[in-house]
Amino acid sequence: QVHLVESGGGSVQSGGSLTLSCAASGFTYSRTSIAWFRQAPGKEREGVAAIGSDRTTAYADSVQGRFTISKGNAENTVYLQMNSLKPEDTAMYFCAVDSAIWVGPFKLTSFKYRNWGQGTQVTVSS
Repeated sequence: QVHLVESGGGSVQSGGSLTLSCAASGFTYSRTSIAWFRQAPGKEREGVAAIGSDRTTAYADSVQGRFTISKGNAENTVYLQMNSLKPEDTAMYFCAVDSAIWVGPFKLTSFKYRNWGQGTQVTVSS
């Protein structure tokens, strides 16, 4: 059974930084896409950043240049470095994984991902 655990959320002031971690286990996919999504109250879930097992990445326009997704040394660990945080980045952030290397816009399409974590809250105050 696939298990995803997110950590690193918290409260910061505008302009601050946070690093989220996602530890994925319970699968042996040879090809993967791991992504971060976020959902603010009353809003739809949106893709933030994704990385494939081929190391290709994708970012939402709203975070391009501020957020960086990367793989850790541990197998299936992914980080999301978030810099220059803004109040509009406030949301629950979810990690998701799927057994395919999604390309183009599919990298950040939520219905392409079948396995999800419970989320970690990020709050940015002005």
